[in-house]
Parts: sequence; structure tokens; C-alpha cells
Amino acid sequence: MNLRAPSYYINRELSFLEFNQRVLDLAQDNGLPLLERLRFLAICSANLDEFFEIRVSGLKERQELGAFSISDDGLSIEQQLAAIHTRSSALVADQYRILNDELAPQLDKAGIHMVQTATLSEHQWDFLKEHFEQEVEPVLSPLALDPARPFPKIQNKSLNFIVRLEGTDAFGRDTNLAIVQVPRSLPRVITLPHTKTSSELHLIYLSTVVQHFITNLFVGMSVQGCWQFRVTRNSDLFVDEEEVDDLRRAVEGELAERRYGDEVRLETSHDCPSDMSDFLLKQFQLTANDLYQVPGPVNLNRLIAVYDLVDRPDLKYPAFTPQVPSALVSGNDFFAAIRDKDILLHHPYQSFAPVMDFVRQAARDPSVLAIKQTLYRSGAESALVDSLVEAAQRGKDVTVIIELMARFDEAANIALATRLQAAGVHVMYGVVGYKTHAKLIMIVRRENDHLRRYCHIGTGNYHAQTARSYTDYGLLTCDEAIGKDLHELFMQMTSLTRTPKLRKLLQSPFTLHDALLGRIDREVEHATLGKPARIIAKMNSLIEPRIIEALYKASRAGVEIDLIVRGVCALRPGVSGVSERIRVRSIVGRFLEHARVYYFENGGKNELWCSSADWMERNFFRRIEVAFPVTRKKLKERVLGDLESALRDNTNAWLLGNDGSYTRTQPESSVPHSSQQILLSAFAES
Repeated sequence: MNLRAPSYYINRELSFLEFNQRVLDLAQDNGLPLLERLRFLAICSANLDEFFEIRVSGLKERQELGAFSISDDGLSIEQQLAAIHTRSSALVADQYRILNDELAPQLDKAGIHMVQTATLSEHQWDFLKEHFEQEVEPVLSPLALDPARPFPKIQNKSLNFIVRLEGTDAFGRDTNLAIVQVPRSLPRVITLPHTKTSSELHLIYLSTVVQHFITNLFVGMSVQGCWQFRVTRNSDLFVDEEEVDDLRRAVEGELAERRYGDEVRLETSHDCPSDMSDFLLKQFQLTANDLYQVPGPVNLNRLIAVYDLVDRPDLKYPAFTPQVPSALVSGNDFFAAIRDKDILLHHPYQSFAPVMDFVRQAARDPSVLAIKQTLYRSGAESALVDSLVEAAQRGKDVTVIIELMARFDEAANIALATRLQAAGVHVMYGVVGYKTHAKLIMIVRRENDHLRRYCHIGTGNYHAQTARSYTDYGLLTCDEAIGKDLHELFMQMTSLTRTPKLRKLLQSPFTLHDALLGRIDREVEHATLGKPARIIAKMNSLIEPRIIEALYKASRAGVEIDLIVRGVCALRPGVSGVSERIRVRSIVGRFLEHARVYYFENGGKNELWCSSADWMERNFFRRIEVAFPVTRKKLKERVLGDLESALRDNTNAWLLGNDGSYTRTQPESSVPHSSQQILLSAFAES
């Protein structure tokens, strides 16, 4: 049987759009706090932006180059683009229906009003007029179009207006069209004044304000119409790492060009006349299939400003305080606690602060000689980076491997590199051709005339803010074999030396893929012999064809397989004779499920691994990734319990059908089971 037949695979791009639909489903879930639903709507919009910037632009780029390629599910590039347009159009229509028909009326009832100019009071009118004249108009530069002023370069995802004019300009010439670009420095949502006795909040979109006062910009001419538009561009950086002499300079150069990459999508207001939208499509060299006309603001991602502006705890998720394990409370000796036993942290239910305290204590400990760390994303303001700077200033040997090509964090990582280098830190930019995606810290400490290595290995980034909203595991250990493995890995990444066979860790691009295939095959052997055989795997994405083929073979051999895949999944479950024993679910809830966990029953001698790697080609072959075993019995049982709880989730789980569609689970009894809420109750304090 050909297990690579296209009918056994789901299209990657369409699978992502189905994931985004699950995010949007939360925006219309009446059981969630109202402002959280608005936030999910904004997240859905931001996800769709990135999808066009990276995935759609990549397909269009290959199409323009004349590439003839077929996806694993058998679709050509043209067929994929057509299917994407159809599915995205439906998704966008759903977004605005939810905003206009559900969220806006409910926000009104809650005293949060997104007002239109027709309902403004006289006092609010006076405020807006003054606000426009003093805060908005001075930074606008309307551009009338004529032979001396051709159509301007429009920045990626910026807010713009095309204006139809009638009459003569100051020089006595007829002027018909103008473009108004709105700088990103202007807040997209404006708070209006209200009476002191009222607790209600009145907000207005900046686009509504500009549209109303647009006549102020064209004195002496008549404005016949004004319509907002936004263009999305290719935002994937292209740097030929083999050809450049200075990777950092090359990345900086590409960042300057990112704002003006090739156009891939045009959004306009729904009332934009066809001659105007056709004119814009022509300027951007786009087709009708690239046009999305929307009944509302062209950038719903800006609604996150409403969430931030409104101080209404009753309309948001309850606040919580993440747990700090008693062994790691402030003031305790982290090194003694880790020597006592391995410590596994589960964020955000458990605090990320111990990771920062771990490095801070190392920076100030006179017995610590060296600190080595990878940084993929850490945030512009990072206490952890502060500690690395302090360690270097105290004379410790500090080496940091920063991934310059971390998508959309390139500029922040360049700034971090500059700061660390100024403090005397050895900064490396990873390995040419391979993103450094592993999450590693190694601290070398002198103890009783010998050196001991203390390590942190995680599934997520060293970013304190995302650690509040992403679910991830992190292991603190001084296991000698793991310490030696990390030493070898850092040696490899800094000196490019060959690494001896690792003792406990698995690594991409060398051992992880083969090790997983071997373990899947081992489950097949156990099933054939009648021994316990089961696989549970949790990840963000599953698209690597050899892994999928191995899972199909395991299913056919009798291995029970449960996959928890938050986002893209190319595997088609429940196909007769192929994947009948494979079940796939996606959990989308308050927190973004980010941890990667692999469990193998192994005939009763089970193995459990946590990793930074999804099951994708890039993670196996074009990135430096690490998987680490969880061997301490209590910790292994705890993580396995988390997996089993996720498999029982009937609140935030969607089941994947063999037709590629997802169905949200419903409680079979009156008792809901939310794996995220159970972990919050177990670890965090309300």
C-alpha cells in the first residue's frame, strides 16, 4: 500500500486556516469573558496577516518563478492559491459578522461603545476636532496624484485612504485622486471624554476620525469619497547566509526592505467603488482574487488596543499568580535545590521567575565560572539579559548564541546582541543555514575542587511575557550526562566541531528524526508481539511526511496513537485501513499550547521526552533543536497525567475528522473537563 498517496494527506495551508477558524470560534463563544472574545478576534486577524505575509507570499513567489510543484496532498500552487482565497474569504466574512453582529452590540450593553460620528455629543465633537487639528493632521501628508507625483510606496499593513476629489488645486489644475497615509505612531483607537458620573467608555477608531475630517486636508477642493485600504506584503527575509560576509549587516539591510516587499493582498472598505479598487489592484499588480472588501476597519488586529484600554476585570479572564515550587522560592539556594532533585516547571501555571532567578543567582555567585545560553526570543526588556550583562561585568565567561533570523524578532535580537557585546559577552549568531531554536542554559560552577554543570532545557522561549500565556515545560537539572551533552552542543555551535554521540539528549539536524522513526518502529514491533504499544505526541504542527508515513504503518500494525496538535496537521486520521487507530485533537483555549511532548509505551518500559521541535521538516533538518528525556518517576507521571488530561478535555478541544474538518467536543455529562483550568486550579492562585 502506498502510504504517501495524496488522499492520505491534508493540505498544510488549508489546515492552518482551519486552526485560525478554531481561534475565531472562541470569539463567538458566549461562555468566555467578552473582552477575551474580542482579543481572540484580534489574534485571528493577526494570524491571518502573518499567513499572507509568509505562506501565501511564498506560494506566489514560486508561482512567479514558474515553479511546478505539487503539495503532499496533490494540489498545484494555483489550486492552493484558489482554495486559500475561498477559505480566507469565508473566514474574513465570519470575522466581521462576529464583530458587527455579536461583539459590538454586547460591548454596547456592557457600557463600552465603539461610536460612529452620527452619535457624538457636542462636547465629543469639540474634543475630536481639537484632537484632529493638534494630534493627527500635523503628521499626515496627503499626496495628490499627478505625473510629478506617482502612486507612493505603501508600507506593509499600514492604514491608508484613497480620496476622490473634484475641482482645481492651488495651481489651477484639475486633481482627481489623492492618497493619505496614516503613520503607525498614531493610536488606532481614541478614548472620548464622557461625563464624570458615567462609568461608560466611548471609543472611536482613528480611521473614522480621519475619514470625517478628510476635507480639512484638501481646502478648495470637493471630496467626493474617501475609502480606507491596506496592503499586505511579503515579509519573509531572504538572506543567502552562504554568500554574505556579515550576517548581521545582511539582516539589518533586509529589515529595511521588509516594509516594501512584494504585494500579496489588498483590503479595502466594503463601500469602495469598483473603479477605485481596480485602480489599487493595478498599482499593486494584484488580481481580483487578492482583494478582500470588509465592512469595518481594515485591520481588526488593532482591536487589541480596546482590550488594553478597558480596565474591566469582570470582562476578562480572572487574574492568577503562577506557583513557585517551594524549593525555588526567593532567597533559596537554587544550586542546592537542583542538586537535590530535578525540577520540572510548567508555565504559565508555574512561574517563569525561577528561570530568571537561576541566571541571576549564577551571575552573582563567585563560584560560577561560566554561563552559556541560547536566545531565540527574549523580548526587548529582559531581566534575564540584565543578568547575563551583570555576569559578564563581574568577570564571568558568558557566551550567548542569538538567533538573528527569529521571524519578526530580528530587530530586537540585533539590539540584544549589541547590548551584550558592549558588556563583554561572547555573542555568536548560530550556525549558517540552521536556525538555533533549542532552548538551553548551562552554568559551570566550581564545587569542592571539581566543576559541576547546572542546566535548564525548555520547550519555549526565554521570554517572560510569553511565559504568561504560552504553555511550556522547562527542566532544571545537574544530571552529569545531560551537562556533558550540553557542553558538547555549545562546543558544536560555537566552534562547529563534530559532536560525539550524545548520552541522553536528541538533537536536530542529526539524531532527532531518526530517533523518532526508530521509536515509532519499536512500537510496531511491540504491537506485533502483543506487548503494550501506544504513542502520545503533543506539538504545534505535524507535517513531515516520513513521520506521518511511519505513524500510518504503526496504526496498521495495531499501535494506538493519540496526537494533540494545536495548529497545522497534514496527517489524515480515521482512514479505513490506514489510520483507524490514530486520533487527532487540537486544544485552543486561554493559553497557547506550545509544549512539545513525545510519549512511547515501549512494551511497558515507557519513555517520555520534551522538546523544542515540532514534527516538521524545518525542525528536523534545518534547525538546531533538542529533545530531553523526563526520567524522574514523579515528573514523568506528572507530564503523562497532563497528556491524559488533555485527551479528556471536552471544553477547549476540537477533533480532526478524516475529511480535514474539526468538530468541537462537548461534555458527555454535565461536568466540563478543561485541561488548562485543571492545571490552573492545581498550581496557580486566583
